[in-house]
Order: sequence, then C-alpha cells, then structure tokens
Amino acid sequence: MHAAVVGGERVVASAAAAHDPAAERPADAVEFDGDGGVKLKGWWFRGNADARRGTVVYLHGVADNRGSSVGVADHFVARGFEVIAFDSRAHGESGGDVCTYGFYEKGDLRRVLDRIATKPIVLMGVSMGAAIALQEAADDRRVGAVVAVSPYSDLRTAARERAPWFASEGNLAEAFRIAEAQGNFRVDDVAPMAVAARITAPTLIVHGERDDETPAVHSQRIFAALREPKRLIIVAGAGHNHVLGAKEWHEIDGWIDAALAPRAP
Repeated sequence: MHAAVVGGERVVASAAAAHDPAAERPADAVEFDGDGGVKLKGWWFRGNADARRGTVVYLHGVADNRGSSVGVADHFVARGFEVIAFDSRAHGESGGDVCTYGFYEKGDLRRVLDRIATKPIVLMGVSMGAAIALQEAADDRRVGAVVAVSPYSDLRTAARERAPWFASEGNLAEAFRIAEAQGNFRVDDVAPMAVAARITAPTLIVHGERDDETPAVHSQRIFAALREPKRLIIVAGAGHNHVLGAKEWHEIDGWIDAALAPRAP
C-alpha cells in the first residue's frame, strides 16, 4: 500500500481489488515499466482475438486503483475492444512513493502505450485519470480519442478549492512547496487546460452538474481551449462520482464510434 502527497498531507491509496478478474474474464495480469523505472501493476483484458476494434486504456482517479476498471472493461470488451487498466504510481500495487497528478504519470502512460499493438487507442480517465489522459494526448499522436470524466483544469486551482476553509494563503503556499519538494515536480505544470489546444484527437468531456469536489467549470475551461472535434456533456444532478448512467454510456459509445470511423480525405 502506498501514499500520495496532497498539499503536504498524506493520503493513503487503497489496495488493488482483492479478486483477480482473470478468473472470470479473459484478462492477463501484466507489469509495465513506468517513467523513471517505476513498476506499474495492471490487467490486460484481451477480448475476442478475431474482432478487436482497438484498445481502451482506463485511468483511475486519486486514492483509487485498477479495481474500478472491471465494469468499464466488461463494457468495452463486449464492444470489441481490448482494455488495459493499471494502478497509477503510488496507488494500489504499483511502485512509487508520491502521486504527482499527471506530471510523471503522463510519462508512465506513454510507456504503457508503447506496448499496445491493437490500434486505434482510446484513453478513458476519471478525475485524476482524466487529467492524465488529456495531458498525454496533447503530445502523443498515437491517441485516437479521449473520454475525460470529471477532470480538473489545473492542479493549483483544484487543490485550492478542496482546501479547508480555514487554510490561509500562507498555508496553501507552504502545502504546495512541500508537495513540490517531496514529489520533485511543479504544481503549475499540471494543467490540462494549458495543453488542451495541442490535442488533435477527438475529445469528449463528461462532468456532473453538481460536482462539489471539482466543479463543472473545470471541464468548461478545458472544453473552451480544445480544438474540434470536441463535445462537453454536463450531467444534470450528478456529483463527482457516479456520473455515468445508461444515457451517458450511450453517448460515449456513439462518440467513440464516430471518432474512430474512417475519415474522408
């Protein structure tokens, strides 16, 4: 079990799912070499070898792990995709002592993509995972489409909004300083909004209207910076978690089908 540094505090990331989905699904337990030699534990859901449409890489949120991918994997494998899910650094069974919210994680993701032969590649991330997917897609043309659920526009704003009401500017500045020192990264460099204009892959963003952890304005900022093709879905009445219902999954499927369809020259 690992811990992640968040504004100077230690937040324990839960362990990976206790059961191995390979017992019930066509999945392989795999290990990826992340950035800087960090070992990443994951699952690779292979699906039907005769009808593979591409590969979906699922990225979980902070204090979560690859265990949350099982339902997502079932959904996409049934639609002809391979699915990869792995514990982010400093989460679950993966190595690394500090979570950097995308600064090093996008490099980890890039190394995972190096292993993928079945293309096109779709990145689907939730919260922190969505922010990581967006940051990697900005500089990796292998990404064929992005589905970002509840992303933050930039880490500094997200951390300020989640800070206790009694935290002063001095407290926040010190928390950021400690996080940067322990994680060896720059908070201001973790900003999906700042790199969104470089994303060429079709991008779908989904956010809960009543998200009080990461308000929907974060997704609206990212969406404004994105180039076409893009789409933003604000889910009425939804909070930060449980954003995706049957209607949203239908929209996601249609978006991916259109994004991966051959384009006229």
